[in-house]
Amino acid sequence: MANLKEIKRKIGSVKNTQKTTRAMKLVSTAKLMKAKLAAEQSREYANKINEVLSEISYKINQYRVGGIKSRFFDINDNPKVVDIIFITADKGLCGGFNIQTIKAVNKLLNEYKSKKTKVRLKAIGKKGIAFFNFQGIELFDKKVGVSSAPTFEKGAEIINVSINDFLEKKTDKVILVHNGYKNMISQELKVLDIVPVKTFEKPNDVSTSMIEIEPEDNMKILDELMKKYFEYNMYYSLIDSLAAEHSARMQAMDSATNNANDRVQELTLEYNKARQGSITTELIEIISGVEAQK
Repeated sequence: MANLKEIKRKIGSVKNTQKTTRAMKLVSTAKLMKAKLAAEQSREYANKINEVLSEISYKINQYRVGGIKSRFFDINDNPKVVDIIFITADKGLCGGFNIQTIKAVNKLLNEYKSKKTKVRLKAIGKKGIAFFNFQGIELFDKKVGVSSAPTFEKGAEIINVSINDFLEKKTDKVILVHNGYKNMISQELKVLDIVPVKTFEKPNDVSTSMIEIEPEDNMKILDELMKKYFEYNMYYSLIDSLAAEHSARMQAMDSATNNANDRVQELTLEYNKARQGSITTELIEIISGVEAQK
């Protein structure tokens, strides 16, 4: 017969856990609202930079003799050295959020190793760092505290190091991997080739554009825009990842709260059965004792 006191203790323990997971869900929901707003605003700015860059690069490519001559646009189908920057969370309890990013990085790592390409892994976030350290895989760079509190300055510092190495021909490609925010209940894995940049297509409204470029200034303008393009895409990826992290944690805590509620119901049923069994046993003992005295 199950011990009534032990079952009651388990019920109390599960209820305490339920209170914690419910509180964490509420906290994650509040943080998600703030991060979601920042991500949406950042996405609009990033998209606008991409539009302007697309238009200017198209015009330079069309009207400049020899087209665009920049290492940023030199596509290399057989890179010798590749930088992979990936973003994970600094904290856990967010379901499979980090695993999706880690799987994508492992896939890229194996693909490039099969081509004899050297890969430099640059990890942002404790969870990704911990995983690859445990696997014994060398990390070229590690950043902690950035994914949980991203700023434009931190993002710019990280991406500029990789871009400078690319310009100095220490690397041939830079890839950014993160799990991004899709909606309140789902995340979306994003793998972005930062450099080389694929040739921008002709913008739909280029014929009505008011942008004019002087021949002597066009490459200077393009270089400045490319710098903003890299920095802001890095910053947006950090914000996007943070929003997705809070979304995943909110879901995980909601699921944990519901599971705890189900467990409480199961234990309560078990407690009632055990109590009923105990009462029945006591009644049988009393009746047996009375019969024995007759």
